Amino acid sequence: MSVPSTRQSDGPPTRLAQTLLSPRCRLAALLVLLCAAGISMLVYEPQQYVTEGMPAHLSGGLAGVLFTVAYGLCTAAFVPRPVLNVAAGALFGTQAGTVAAVVGTVIGSGLAFGLGRVLGQDALRPLLRARWLTAADRQLSRHGFRSMLFIRLLPGVPFAASNYGAAVSRMGWTAFLTATAVGVVPNTAAYVVAGSHATAPTSPVFLAAFGFIALSGLGGAVLAWRKRALLRGGAPAETPTAAREAPDAAHRERVPYP
Repeated sequence: MSVPSTRQSDGPPTRLAQTLLSPRCRLAALLVLLCAAGISMLVYEPQQYVTEGMPAHLSGGLAGVLFTVAYGLCTAAFVPRPVLNVAAGALFGTQAGTVAAVVGTVIGSGLAFGLGRVLGQDALRPLLRARWLTAADRQLSRHGFRSMLFIRLLPGVPFAASNYGAAVSRMGWTAFLTATAVGVVPNTAAYVVAGSHATAPTSPVFLAAFGFIALSGLGGAVLAWRKRALLRGGAPAETPTAAREAPDAAHRERVPYP
């Protein structure tokens, strides 16, 4: 009795599907998608709403929802968040603007994280060979929430790059989104407050918001400099006492007791 061939599924359609779903092709699709998103941001110039305001036929809750969704898309497309936060404050005020900016940040971060996880992780993980890259990946994978919260509280870290970088690690969705929602609140609120009082740059509220942004940036830079050994994967230095005790211990192991 003849045995049916098990290789009929290895035809051209199957090979084509395997090629299209390969890690390199998915990474190429991610790069094309990000380039298209960046070009669309340059063409449509969403920053015009900062000075011109929302269209007249959009108002109230609908305008807030559309702005929040657009905020998330712009964040995933590498639009600087400070510009979007100032726009949120200028368009919706402090409270509504902060809510829209934080929710939009979570949406954009989740979108970038999902794209990076599905399209880029398999192709990029084998490239994590440098010492500081492996240390960063290990830190994000083992201590996802704490590491991402630390990154979100540092205002100088490129936001979009941190989203896609976290996607390459083995961090979980819950830790990533929770740390993002909590960690972005302070600086987001400061920029929104500054945007809502941009017409009065000498007001105490604007000066306080600007001062918080400056101090948080300085503090983040100092803290990042002090924690630089973490990304380098450096081990703590051996103390002189331990260095003196190590040869003695080795000598005791080699010399048998009488």
